[in-house]
Amino acid sequence: MTIDHAGSERARTRLALTVLALCWFAILCDGLDTFVYGAVLPRMLADPTLGMSPGAAGTVGSVATLGMLIGALAAGPIADRLGRRTAIVAGVALFSIASLACAVAPSVEVFAAARGVAGLGLGGLIPTAISMVMEYAPRGRANLMVASLMTAHQAGGILAPGLSMLFLDSRGWRFLFLLGGLPLILAVPLMLKFLPESMGYLLARGRVADAEALARSRGVAVADFVTAPTGRGGASSTTAHRIRLLFTGSRAITTPALWTASFAGLLLVYGVATWLPVMMRSTGYELGSALSFLLVINLGGIAGMLIAGQVADRVGPIPTALVWFALTAIGIAALSVQMPLAATYAVVFATGVWLFSAQTMVYAGAAAHSEADFRATAVGLTSGIGRFGAVFGPWLGGVLVASGTPRWGFGAFAVAALLAVAALVVVFVTDRVGSRATTSSVRERVSL
Repeated sequence: MTIDHAGSERARTRLALTVLALCWFAILCDGLDTFVYGAVLPRMLADPTLGMSPGAAGTVGSVATLGMLIGALAAGPIADRLGRRTAIVAGVALFSIASLACAVAPSVEVFAAARGVAGLGLGGLIPTAISMVMEYAPRGRANLMVASLMTAHQAGGILAPGLSMLFLDSRGWRFLFLLGGLPLILAVPLMLKFLPESMGYLLARGRVADAEALARSRGVAVADFVTAPTGRGGASSTTAHRIRLLFTGSRAITTPALWTASFAGLLLVYGVATWLPVMMRSTGYELGSALSFLLVINLGGIAGMLIAGQVADRVGPIPTALVWFALTAIGIAALSVQMPLAATYAVVFATGVWLFSAQTMVYAGAAAHSEADFRATAVGLTSGIGRFGAVFGPWLGGVLVASGTPRWGFGAFAVAALLAVAALVVVFVTDRVGSRATTSSVRERVSL
């Protein structure tokens, strides 16, 4: 079957937008699940039927992120064995069922177990969805498509407090988790019908006939999705070999520094997502205002993704992340002081602009400091190490609230932002030294 070039490009664009839309909804659900717990937490703490203490609340938050850590580490092998489409659909189904279990949980222990299972489903969604979107993106639009995809996480963060403000008083916190089961009814059937399997997965598994049938059904060419091998190592290299490459030359310094920045960044993201309403109430704001701050910080996150991407295209992801984390530290510290409401909203929005996109730039920096043969390993490990911060952040907030010092959370999270700054300064200086050494070496060879 012969497909004209223009028609193939239009068909590929349609296919890319279909994949983006379905994966965007999956990540939206990820964001909703991440932020809904923090949005309803004040009401859960006041519910005598559940009997949740602030310390237990922090532990529950960490259980969920621990599940995400395990899910993220397992996502690659599962997707490679069963397919990316299967991994995405299974993840959405798993966290939807777990959310329904949260809605009817009779005790803190059952609720925590359900949150952990939800984390397993959620953990692998972002890396797997990014892989799918990048693979099907039109030529030259992969970064734009991924940036668009990642706005879904912050959109979920906006939806969580928005739904809480609508239903929390009238329906209670359990109703919000009941809504988390809707993707099982709405998203899974659509994905099973319209989400294609990864063309790269089919070809890598030797299922050429299936790949050709998929291409014909969507009006595209298989050749559009075939990438040339990069050479050194490639698919035949072992995981251990790819990890060793992360510690060769200057990467022996930059890799641990990037892991540290990722740990601090996700500590911030998940700690703030879980405890911001509680911390804002400790400074004198009512619950309604505290929930609206969670909505505003995620609006800032959406704007920040688009701004940071453009800035990073000009100056690079590491300088961008460095400055963004420094500004995040200032913003979080400023929130510990009660200001006029308009000023507080402005600071919360600006903090969202800097916070969420700073962590995204860490991932971009990890990709820039690796080569094609081990780039997936580099970014995957940077994300995986960061998940330990995602586990620690909610726990830390719970300890501070349980000790009667929730306002100290602002200082603790500001310190985490400064830790990321320090780690990225190490990366930046190492890069500059390496660049000067390379330039000097070139000049010496030229003079000879």
